[in-house]
Amino acid sequence: MTRLCDKTLGDLPGSVVRPRYDRAGVIPGIVHLGIGAFHRAHQAAMTEAVLNAGARDWGIRAASLRSPDTRNALEPQNGLYTLAVRDGGPEQLQVIGAISDVLVAPESPRRLIDALLAPSTRIVSLTVTEKGYCHDPASGTLDEAHPDIRHDLNDISASRSAPGLIIAALAQRRAAGLKPFTVLSCDNLPGNGRVTHRVLSRFAALVDPGLGAFVTNELVCPSGMVDRIVPATTDADPLTVSSALGMSDAWPIMTEPFTQWVIEDRFTQGRPEWELGGAEFVSDVAPFEKMKLRMLNGAHSTFAYLGGLAGHVFVADAANDPLFVSLIERLWAEISPTLPQGAGLDPAGYAQKLLARFRNPALRHRLSQIAMDGSQKIPQRLVNTIRERRASGAPLLFLPLAIAGFLRYMAGKNDAGGPNEINDPLKAMFARASEQESPELAATQMLAIEPVFGDLLRDDVIRNAVVSQYQRLASLGARATIQASLS
Repeated sequence: MTRLCDKTLGDLPGSVVRPRYDRAGVIPGIVHLGIGAFHRAHQAAMTEAVLNAGARDWGIRAASLRSPDTRNALEPQNGLYTLAVRDGGPEQLQVIGAISDVLVAPESPRRLIDALLAPSTRIVSLTVTEKGYCHDPASGTLDEAHPDIRHDLNDISASRSAPGLIIAALAQRRAAGLKPFTVLSCDNLPGNGRVTHRVLSRFAALVDPGLGAFVTNELVCPSGMVDRIVPATTDADPLTVSSALGMSDAWPIMTEPFTQWVIEDRFTQGRPEWELGGAEFVSDVAPFEKMKLRMLNGAHSTFAYLGGLAGHVFVADAANDPLFVSLIERLWAEISPTLPQGAGLDPAGYAQKLLARFRNPALRHRLSQIAMDGSQKIPQRLVNTIRERRASGAPLLFLPLAIAGFLRYMAGKNDAGGPNEINDPLKAMFARASEQESPELAATQMLAIEPVFGDLLRDDVIRNAVVSQYQRLASLGARATIQASLS
């Protein structure tokens, strides 16, 4: 079958949306670190709208910090790929041309640093997941003992972490008299701009105090809130999409119709008109970010761990299970009072939209995908919320159950006795902590893992609530525990 590429764009069916601009005339103004499915369904798709509207200086050079897989799939396609929007009706297909090429950092850090040094590079964006910032999730500071950070501080020219690569380029831009680019995080971190700035400033200061001062004073890192559900591409997806295209696409991306991007409007060298793709620029992202992290991501994690224990495989399975719907609605009732008041938020309306999105049967969003890297996500999604509920003196029931579900999932086995799919940087730590003679001791030892829970263990009320729910999960299983909590 013919391969999707620049030469075959004209052979696509008329129903497939394609680039309306000359790709050869586009200048890359953005370097994106961490080219995964989410970036290609979200930021790249919004940038495509900007290019289709006539802009020519906001193309994207993308980079993988780990694997060459995406480069290998997209290079023969000149960076083109198909975005398939699914909601149960006819599939909507669009070929995205915003990405010119994909670099692979481990193969050549120098090539990536050169791309970051280019005068045309005005924005460096990131989707490297929470763990890619090499920070302590509980405190938001640089993890100076992280192996990649220690490696990069020893030889910054051969950096392999996102902070190391960015600072290596900023050091050289400073020496050459070039303005720093804006660094834009697109990851689910509270205050992601502030976290990014803090991590980069500290790394730069460890390299050189003068560089540290330069980064602290000159580098701009806007915060942003991103939202679009993007399941991992299955083996069947390329076959289905390629059949509809009449040509082969090695790595299409599946997503939902909904997309949201709220961005703090602070950029040192201009920005694309992402409003054309649906983005919203504001002075304060925090209220939107908090609602999304706590309601959407908190619910997703709860589905992932308790649903995974109960045997559900996909988000839609759990979201169409009346028991789990009741659980999530009660969880949202605990979360909503912790959201900013007077910020124009509508938690009740947002909850209704979320449930409709979760129930989309066409997405096939695996709970195991959401469960990945939970130790990096749980502090923002659940732990901070439970702290605020406790500080206000409000009762706690379903937030402790969600955290207990995470602990029980990390202990390794689901309710049927089968293994849980665990992909987490602290997997071994949780496994050791869970190997205790009683569920009570196991839960207590896991709550003592400070990078995730901080000093949560010292609060008797929170500890007892979580441990109690963990004991129920161990003896009754997820479904019976949820039912008992709801009654």
